Amino acid sequence: MSKFDEAIALYKEEMKKMKISIDEELLHGITKSLGPSIYSEDSNKVSCSDPEELARVKKNFMIKKLGLDDSPTLDDHVKAVCEEMGTSNRRKFRAIFYYLIVQKYKGKRSMFV
Repeated sequence: MSKFDEAIALYKEEMKKMKISIDEELLHGITKSLGPSIYSEDSNKVSCSDPEELARVKKNFMIKKLGLDDSPTLDDHVKAVCEEMGTSNRRKFRAIFYYLIVQKYKGKRSMFV
């Protein structure tokens, strides 16, 4: 099994624990789009307690990658994903975090599949 396949298996296992339905094509596409960052212990997770990290998610993923307009709604969606993944969960994998954001913008799924 490749490292990429191991990462996908880990994400699926985490999603099952959080009772998140899995769209395998979307998860695969988002994970692939993250490139080598999924292999780094630091960059493969999102820290919801770090406002700068959340601002980067909003700016680099939601605005630049997804092409969304900056608005307070984006902040609300980031906060909602943090809560959905669990405030005490220290394993908020970036691929799952982005997956949940894309799920909020159904029209953006096609960017990854």
